[in-house]
Amino acid sequence: MEWSYWKVVCKYGHVGIGKEVSVARHLRLPLGTTLLDVLEVAENMPGVKNKGIYLGKKITFDEFSVGRQDEEQNFYLNNLKSFTAQSA
Repeated sequence: MEWSYWKVVCKYGHVGIGKEVSVARHLRLPLGTTLLDVLEVAENMPGVKNKGIYLGKKITFDEFSVGRQDEEQNFYLNNLKSFTAQSA
């Protein structure tokens, strides 16, 4: 299967009343996926605020690889993943 790569900057909540954290997420989706499809996927990710998408753009595989490495080191995402894993 062929893939397309996307960068989406999401606004996450649950960090205090009226506060937020913006995090760049890097997504791999099937080739032919449109920006609207990407935004729908991002809006439904755990922790993303309502209307919490700042940016969505298509990127190269190299940008995707670097972005995923950055995500693995992101303190907020690591806490979010461990919290949802414990909740399940």
